[in-house]
Amino acid sequence: MDTHKVMCSHYNTVVYDILFMKEDLQIEAQKILDENAQEGGFTIPSKGLYPFQWKWDSGFIAIGLAHYDMKRAQQEISSLLDAQWENGFIPHIVFHNESDSYFPGPDFHQSFLHPLASKKYKTTGLTQPPVLGFVLEKMLEISKNASSVMSFIKTHIDKVYENHRYFYTNRDIHNEGLVYIYHNWESGTDNSPVWDEIWETVDAPQYTFQRKDTTHVDASQRPSDKEYNLYVHVIEIAKKYQYDDQKIAALSPFLVQDPLFNAMLIRSNEALMNLYKRIGGNQEKIDYLTHHQEKSKARFNEKLFDIDLNAYIYFDLRNNKPIRHITSSSFTPLYAGIPSKDRAEKLIQVLLDRFGGEDQYLCASFDPTSELYNPKKYWRGPIWMNLNWLLYQGLKRYEYEALAERVKNESIELITSSGFKEYFDARKAIQEASGRGYGGDNFSWSAALFIDLLHE
Repeated sequence: MDTHKVMCSHYNTVVYDILFMKEDLQIEAQKILDENAQEGGFTIPSKGLYPFQWKWDSGFIAIGLAHYDMKRAQQEISSLLDAQWENGFIPHIVFHNESDSYFPGPDFHQSFLHPLASKKYKTTGLTQPPVLGFVLEKMLEISKNASSVMSFIKTHIDKVYENHRYFYTNRDIHNEGLVYIYHNWESGTDNSPVWDEIWETVDAPQYTFQRKDTTHVDASQRPSDKEYNLYVHVIEIAKKYQYDDQKIAALSPFLVQDPLFNAMLIRSNEALMNLYKRIGGNQEKIDYLTHHQEKSKARFNEKLFDIDLNAYIYFDLRNNKPIRHITSSSFTPLYAGIPSKDRAEKLIQVLLDRFGGEDQYLCASFDPTSELYNPKKYWRGPIWMNLNWLLYQGLKRYEYEALAERVKNESIELITSSGFKEYFDARKAIQEASGRGYGGDNFSWSAALFIDLLHE
């Protein structure tokens, strides 16, 4: 028997099995996005658990949709932008539909308190990381009909630009190029241990509320009632001052310059400048973005890079001190081209040393070497597909091709073993033993970004 032929035959069989499995999973991913689609042209993140439209979810969802249904991808973005406030603010949740399966809902948030809030939709008075600039750019890159997509971009790009103007006008209180978030939900990394030391300084009354998330998901995987009470408290303060940015900046106990949020703004600035140049004209807008981009990048490196940790961290504006924790957000500046090559190399070494051990999948949402690490609780340790996607893009940008390939392959492997869950256990032993995924089932951005990674 020819041993070489037998080995080759076995290898080819394995390859074909993997390819068929990926093809089946892509069909399943599309099915999830189709089943999560709603009247009004938007996609919910997960049935039951998240019944409305979320800002950065819609951005990532549009990337996946663009590969097989560009019209829906465009509807995803236009439906979100349709709820933009008159001052350029884009809320983190748009309550297109009625549902009693989520708290806090529209009656709690009361966005109408702000005089410039959307009159067409009920929304929150919070936002999320500004991803729409690079999402538009990515849609154009994916498109097989560039003229049609460019026409869509021409119609919608100014709304995204106005969102960026809103941030620099209202959220950059020191005029330094870095914007603040006033609630942990604005970070997108809701209950990260990063926020623990801030909450220790907050004396909140005890509120009465009925959570809905823990009726859909194991409570051990979700933020605690104590944490939720603090989240409610910060919103109550914002409501008291009618979501006025200046009063929030002066009085909110939570006021943070977040590396993920600011990196997404910087990356989206870059995308908007690229798109405006392709469109032609708009020099005044390009100049505005260029000015803020240069200032933002410089200050980001001066203020948010910790030379002892060799990583990007957070700054607590209310207590005027850095928050020295390393998270998956610490690596997102790579996607925005913020670090120098030398600094990027140091950052990658931290990624490998702390997050990339042989017993870990990349990339846990919180430092696995920390005593605060919890690999199965929401943003306190599990892997999230959107942060892995951002890391993958950043590694490619700095030409760490092998490491980028590892992140992509491990992301695909997690979905192959666990399904399209909301988040995933980073411990290889746990994954290999039980294929552990957590949170919501049939999660839209996990499906959407899986589709995009396959096409990469």
